[in-house]
Amino acid sequence: MKRITIAIDGFSSCGKSTLAKQLAHHLHYTYIDSGAMYRAVALYVIENGLVIDGVLNHAALLRVLKHIHIGFKHDDASQRSETWLDGRNVEHRIREMDVSHNVTLVSPVPEVRAKLVQLQQEAGKGGGVVMDGRDIGTVVFPNAEVKFFMTARPDVRAQRRYQELKGRGAHIDYESVLANIERRDTDDTTRKADPLIQAADAFVIDNSDLTSQEQFDIALGVVVKAIGVVTEA
Repeated sequence: MKRITIAIDGFSSCGKSTLAKQLAHHLHYTYIDSGAMYRAVALYVIENGLVIDGVLNHAALLRVLKHIHIGFKHDDASQRSETWLDGRNVEHRIREMDVSHNVTLVSPVPEVRAKLVQLQQEAGKGGGVVMDGRDIGTVVFPNAEVKFFMTARPDVRAQRRYQELKGRGAHIDYESVLANIERRDTDDTTRKADPLIQAADAFVIDNSDLTSQEQFDIALGVVVKAIGVVTEA
């Protein structure tokens, strides 16, 4: 069977990771969460005092950037890939709101993006990969055989994210989550380095009113056409 590269881009909290994991599991592909890499860098700067009063110490980050080690390990119990930062599992920690608030401080830094794009491209060599993020189809894998661009209304995305955080026991209010999502949308689409844009050849999925299964069925249909074979759902 032809093994292709699937790039999934889109706005924050629009279900990119959910779809990517579904497709990777169904196709027996490798799933790579590029956003987790940026979150890991954000966690690093938080824990090492490189953010003070919302301001990133850019020079200090550049000095230590080459020493930041980010990787993924498969967890047999959960059957999921988990993010590791400098030798420790940070999968749950990087999903917390303080990291979400600070990720847009590190994601526009050209040197950070260059480092992580190189890691992502190395991980995706040979195909058989599903990767989601903000610039996968435009920068990381511009020649990907299948590209998706995902979106949903901000209020829908905020409600989904709010429910996810509440489910983890976080003490957070909906308005704060919505404000964070709207700020991230602005930061993602206006940054100078690799802004979030829709690739010309991307298949657009607005999942504001779709279930996870409906979204998956639509995407799988696109992938099947690209692969050229019929797969069982």
